[in-house]
Amino acid sequence: MEELISRVLKVEDLIDYQDGSVVSREIIRKETGTVTIFAFDKGEGLSEHTAPFDAMVQIVDGKAEIIISGNKNVLEKGDMIIMPANEPHALTALEKYKMVLTMIRS
Repeated sequence: MEELISRVLKVEDLIDYQDGSVVSREIIRKETGTVTIFAFDKGEGLSEHTAPFDAMVQIVDGKAEIIISGNKNVLEKGDMIIMPANEPHALTALEKYKMVLTMIRS
């Protein structure tokens, strides 16, 4: 993570797609929260789960479906959504996509 500090970077260049996979890279880890970049190949996703903290997803490339408490949301590059703590959510790549996940622990 040190190589990222005090540098201007393009988020989408910090992680690469891998065929048939979900790839992640944590770029900030603090007691108060984390920032992680993900790259999803088309059709890949994360099954329904909950998290104990609010989390914000920002799409930086591609197109995703994010279901929160049964409500479907389609997000594209430039979109963001907040997933509330303790609410079930799932993510699916409608096409390859990259996202930044910011989780605040408080």
